[in-house]
Amino acid sequence: MTNAVLTAVPKSEARVRHSAVVRWTHWITTVCFLSLLITGMEIVISHPRFYWGETGNVLSPALFQLPIPSSRETVPTGYGYVMPDQNGWSRYLHFQTAWFAVFTGLIYVLYGVLSGHFRRNLIPAGRLSLKTLAEGDAWSYNVLQRLTYLLVVFVFFPVIIWTGLGMSPAVASAIPAVDTVWGGQQSARTMRFFVALLLVLFLLVHVLMVYRAGFRNRTKAMIWARSHDAN
Repeated sequence: MTNAVLTAVPKSEARVRHSAVVRWTHWITTVCFLSLLITGMEIVISHPRFYWGETGNVLSPALFQLPIPSSRETVPTGYGYVMPDQNGWSRYLHFQTAWFAVFTGLIYVLYGVLSGHFRRNLIPAGRLSLKTLAEGDAWSYNVLQRLTYLLVVFVFFPVIIWTGLGMSPAVASAIPAVDTVWGGQQSARTMRFFVALLLVLFLLVHVLMVYRAGFRNRTKAMIWARSHDAN
């Protein structure tokens, strides 16, 4: 009698989803983004008025104004009080974190190009349609996700960096194009504000999608590279 050898099929298997470079740059960028968001909000509170062109101040009409109190008495907001002024440390931390984020982003882009990460995981293949926009299994991005990530990496982040350089008097004086391409320094500041809002929206949708796809497994995969996918 021949004994049959039974091979047990595991209910789940560990799968490598993200490389070390992708994981490290992801979490460093996450910390940098949250730091930039908090310090950026503090900087905006010091002058919650936005203009278009090269110059703008409290004596000139604003393109729009945020309905919040300011941390400076000289800025008219319609409120009878001012917020605590934390502009000093917030600007210092904002600019230091920004450079750290830029270098991290450069490492990610170089890795993505040289390793084929962008080609394999982000650049859509084939023709686009309403059906393919939603296609994608648990371990790959659908076309809509790929297009969104490409938009963030190659449009939103470069615009944020470019306009951020325009906020530096030293950089703007040495390379006037960082501001003139937008129509002036105040225009660059206004564009920066709107792109920052789009990045915040992306972050919220991204977290929601991770939650719907399986927050625990997806987070483990981004931390430890491996996660368990049920068969």
